[in-house]
Amino acid sequence: MAKDKTSDKGKSAADDGVPALDRSPSHLLHRALQLALDVYAEEVGPTGLTQRQYAVLAAVEAREGLTQTDLVRITGIDRSTLADMAQRMIAKGLLVRERSAEDARANAVHLSEQGRLVLAEASPRVAAADARLLRLLSSGKRDGFLSLLRELARADLQAPPAAAGDKKKKKKVKAEKAEKAAVDGKKKKTKKAA
Repeated sequence: MAKDKTSDKGKSAADDGVPALDRSPSHLLHRALQLALDVYAEEVGPTGLTQRQYAVLAAVEAREGLTQTDLVRITGIDRSTLADMAQRMIAKGLLVRERSAEDARANAVHLSEQGRLVLAEASPRVAAADARLLRLLSSGKRDGFLSLLRELARADLQAPPAAAGDKKKKKKVKAEKAEKAAVDGKKKKTKKAA
């Protein structure tokens, strides 16, 4: 885990903040993610589940029969990465895949008995990593912090994806506005010439 280093002048590395970075949500989230992954690795150990593997197993346990598309949406793992992960987890005997009852074109995933055992073994370690991270904040800030993280993580789920029809409508409206602007521009030129 990254430690705060003290310089010769007695200032810690954290005191050497760069204002542009100290106000950058993307930079600060990146740094927080690095810390979270370090703590996770220390608690779970080198032979444990990766954070993403744990997320997939926990999601499948919570909602047996999810499709891989559902897992992409719930976990935030991109489609191709999740497909590769699912294939490897099936090969390891952690997941079982079958055709979805609701959609014959989709595959539903379920935990295998081995997957349940591995998840049960990892869960206390993941909880310990989460507790370590939260202890870095004062107790009064923890619930608000989690609430803000949930809000950010789910922001892309709030707005429905633009359907092809919606995109066509937006293009049509944009084209109509451009055409109207061109017509208005010609009218102005005609008035000036007169």
